[in-house]
Amino acid sequence: MADEDEPPDATLSEWAKPSRSSRKRVAEAAQKLGVRLVGLREQQLAAIELPEELRTAIREARHLKHGPALARQHQYIGRLMRDVDPGPIVIALDGPDRPGPRARIR
Repeated sequence: MADEDEPPDATLSEWAKPSRSSRKRVAEAAQKLGVRLVGLREQQLAAIELPEELRTAIREARHLKHGPALARQHQYIGRLMRDVDPGPIVIALDGPDRPGPRARIR
């Protein structure tokens, strides 16, 4: 008889997936990183290696003022950011020597 604490074999793959909350946190972090890219000057943006589709979406977001259109564009940028490795972008934005957001400066 199978142990009731263990998942059946059919749902074993479901146990290995990240939770919905963790997937949402990752997506939100990607969107926030993309929004930071919107605030860069063109020269700074050119120094970061990005897919052309993402670069175009960032440039389009700069032309929008505020409101629902800008919010949708930010969501679109976040969606594109999920397919990009965030490591090099974070290093380019924060610099390798700059402390992270949780580090304390004394």
